[in-house]
Amino acid sequence: MSDSPTEHLEHAEHAEHAAHSGDPFLAVVSVTIAVLAVIAATIGSFETIESGKAITDKNESVLLQNKATDTWGFFQAQSIKKNMYDLAAAAQSDAGRQADYVKKARQYESDSGEVKSKAEGLEKERDAKLEESNTHEHRHHTLTAAVTFLHVSIAIATIAIIMRGKRWPWHGAMALGALGAILAIYAYL
Repeated sequence: MSDSPTEHLEHAEHAEHAAHSGDPFLAVVSVTIAVLAVIAATIGSFETIESGKAITDKNESVLLQNKATDTWGFFQAQSIKKNMYDLAAAAQSDAGRQADYVKKARQYESDSGEVKSKAEGLEKERDAKLEESNTHEHRHHTLTAAVTFLHVSIAIATIAIIMRGKRWPWHGAMALGALGAILAIYAYL
């Protein structure tokens, strides 16, 4: 993103001066600056979107981890209850009560299997959200580099105007602008 909210006005001012000079090459440079500025703004918007998605996905993964942790806690409670009923059944001499304890233990064992599956599913969802977040974060970093190259290319193209039509700064600006655009495309490959 631009460091100064008026930076584009400075570039526009240089372009306006170039337009009054009568040199057709300076008009080409001015148009180049405008096009590079539009591309930089567009890529900057994508950079912001990717940053927001990375943060959102990280937050969702934290929420999923909390749900998974709660579910694992419930699983542990179910396992403890099952073990307590198993112990009670083993210690019981009355066959009727022993059967009741065994039945309760098997019920908790059955329930804990479902709870375990749910916890594992939540962990898989968490991992998927973390992976998505990492992808968005990588895109954000790549787009940041792309926007930086485009901003530098705009500044260098402005030097061509200040130097009254020297072509080498414009060629350098075109190369950096192309590199920035290629990086932006690479971010989504």
